[in-house]
Amino acid sequence: MPSATVTLVNPTGLHARPAKVFAKAAAGTGLDVKVAKDGNEVNAKSTLSVLTLDCHHGDQITITVVGDDSAAAAAALAELVRLVESGIGEEI
Repeated sequence: MPSATVTLVNPTGLHARPAKVFAKAAAGTGLDVKVAKDGNEVNAKSTLSVLTLDCHHGDQITITVVGDDSAAAAAALAELVRLVESGIGEEI
């Protein structure tokens, strides 16, 4: 199960709108996706769960994708990492 740790570069971190965008992207993978911060791991497909992590600008999160198809899991992880590194649709 591939995982990656990334730093939140958007000004608001994973709050309301960016959390919704991230959760929607995670759900769109069709795979089991988890996101963790400071040892707390949640379902990345749930906006509410993502919000409970209280992620701010500069925080590091770990994204993990679980699936039987390792190529699909790696591609999904790469897509989610790119989303976070690009600022999740917000100006950085």
